[in-house]
Amino acid sequence: MSRAGRPKASSRETLAEAACELYLEQGYEATSIAEITRRAGVSRSSFFNYFSSKSDVIWSEFDARVAAAVAALGALGDGVDGDAVRAVLVGVVRDFAPDPLALALRNRAAMGLDEELVRDTGLRHARLSAAISDAARGSGVTAVRADVLGAAYAAALLSSLRVWAEQGAGSHTPETVLEEALRCVDELRWA
Repeated sequence: MSRAGRPKASSRETLAEAACELYLEQGYEATSIAEITRRAGVSRSSFFNYFSSKSDVIWSEFDARVAAAVAALGALGDGVDGDAVRAVLVGVVRDFAPDPLALALRNRAAMGLDEELVRDTGLRHARLSAAISDAARGSGVTAVRADVLGAAYAAALLSSLRVWAEQGAGSHTPETVLEEALRCVDELRWA
């Protein structure tokens, strides 16, 4: 007799899909982890094998990209310039496909995520901003200028993802929208 439920290999995707459906149907705050696991047909412990919280469902893929970017920025070493940082940021959005974050950004009001996204975006902004600022200071940029550059570049990345999601994933690539956002900070010269 076969056991009911989802195949193990698709549990992460199934949980994310179930969570997003419920967030759209009844709102983020009204959705419990128990409801998500019930909808996905997996156990509560399966949820925590993949995600640490309801918010993590939305952000986990992006957070992995940010972690890679922070590591790449740290590895740039002395002599880093704006072009190197821009290349790392483009890598964050390269091949970015519609995912729970894109769905949440596009449907934030319907999902009741406005407050959650402001807070959680702020955390990601601070992390990226600090890594970019550290890279800039390591290359001799003054502290204030490095902080401003870090904040601007991080804002360009996060803004570009929001705009891309709001416009609909098929209208532009995330890279195109990021390049437009980075042009907005071009007046903040690296050196």
